[in-house]
Amino acid sequence: MRLLPLFGLSLLLFTFPYRAAAQTPAPPPTADTPDYSGMYSFVKEGEFMQITLEEKGKVTGFISRYGDSENNKGTFLDQFIKSGSSDGKQLRFITESIHGVIYSFEGTFERGPGKAPQDEGYYILHGTLTREVTSPGSQNTVQKREVEFRSFPRDADTPQ
Repeated sequence: MRLLPLFGLSLLLFTFPYRAAAQTPAPPPTADTPDYSGMYSFVKEGEFMQITLEEKGKVTGFISRYGDSENNKGTFLDQFIKSGSSDGKQLRFITESIHGVIYSFEGTFERGPGKAPQDEGYYILHGTLTREVTSPGSQNTVQKREVEFRSFPRDADTPQ
């Protein structure tokens, strides 16, 4: 009878390191993994988005775009990413609502025609952009379209 508690304690001590190892977060990406974080073009000339890939696949950033409703036409708006995720080359995000407009994106990072990170289009973000507009009368309009956003040139001293 006295051996049972001792056996239980030994089992716990021997399995603890294995459980702790199983819960250890994945290591950060290696130097071979491209860093797709940066600025990319957006829908219209002069608009852009900042995409930042963080640990554990979290995505942050914002879209800087021109307003297109009667109240904000021509005004520059910053629309922040509410939630987003990335799994290697895959990217998904949804923005916060500004004046009833929400953007969502689902697509992939690809190598573009740029020869170096200092060139425009070194990376291309290709996918489906969805624009959802909720009007004051509670009518929703959803527009989907295939898009291709080019990376902006990086500074020569920016690490990859």
